[in-house]
Amino acid sequence: MAETKPTAATATAAKSSSSVQPRKKSNSISWVAPLVCVVAGYLIWRFIIGADSNFTQPDASGGFWPTQEGPKSAIARMYKGGIIVPILIGAFLTVLTFVIERFMTISKATGSGNIAEFIRKVQYHLANKNVDAAIAECDKQKGSVGNVMKAGLRKYKEMISAELDTEQKVLAIQKEVEEATALELPMLEKNLVFLSTIASVATLMGLLGTVLGMIRSFAALGEAGGGEAAQRLSQGISEALYNTALGIGTSAISIIMYNIFTTKIDGITYGIDESGFTLTQSFASLYK
Repeated sequence: MAETKPTAATATAAKSSSSVQPRKKSNSISWVAPLVCVVAGYLIWRFIIGADSNFTQPDASGGFWPTQEGPKSAIARMYKGGIIVPILIGAFLTVLTFVIERFMTISKATGSGNIAEFIRKVQYHLANKNVDAAIAECDKQKGSVGNVMKAGLRKYKEMISAELDTEQKVLAIQKEVEEATALELPMLEKNLVFLSTIASVATLMGLLGTVLGMIRSFAALGEAGGGEAAQRLSQGISEALYNTALGIGTSAISIIMYNIFTTKIDGITYGIDESGFTLTQSFASLYK
């Protein structure tokens, strides 16, 4: 029986298997946080802003939406803005939640030290053919760029002794970097959609609350007369505008933080691209 020898294609497939493993992380915060924040927004609106002690004529019957009269402060007047107010408070709390979550994640992904300086150190070690020292630099960096670079360097080290031509080796390294990048980028961009969505919707919800408040105000104007009507109208308009203020404020914070985070992610992405280019070009020049 003839002996079966491994072909070059088989060897290539065996050696090109990726060492990058997908991260299995739960994203339950993406659906739990908004729900919890809206509930918390209602509790703040109903039991803190709308507490009986904040009004001269509290509604003794209580209930889901008691009719409190005579607010003692500007904060208490926010309660009179209507049922859209707790939704806006919930949206604001949701923004704060995801701002904190994204800040922690992106700060961790950025790693320690300057990314450009880290890449220069890796280039120096590769120029001296010291791959282990380059991998040690990745362990010190502890960020997404370091993770991608480390995955590429492991394949880099493996390809040095592989029985393939230079082009195949470079393609194997490039593929490893691309796979590692595909695992890192979704983690960076995750949950940013909530900030972009709230940035658009919060202003519209605020305007909706204002319109509903104006409808109530003009309805009350038709029922009253004289100086009392003008007083009730001005009071109603003032209360309705709290919705607009909350909506615009929440939207502004969302837009600002979204832009800050996307700028940081762009910097990390650029570092990842540069690291992949560094590995392929170094290998192609040193191991022809």
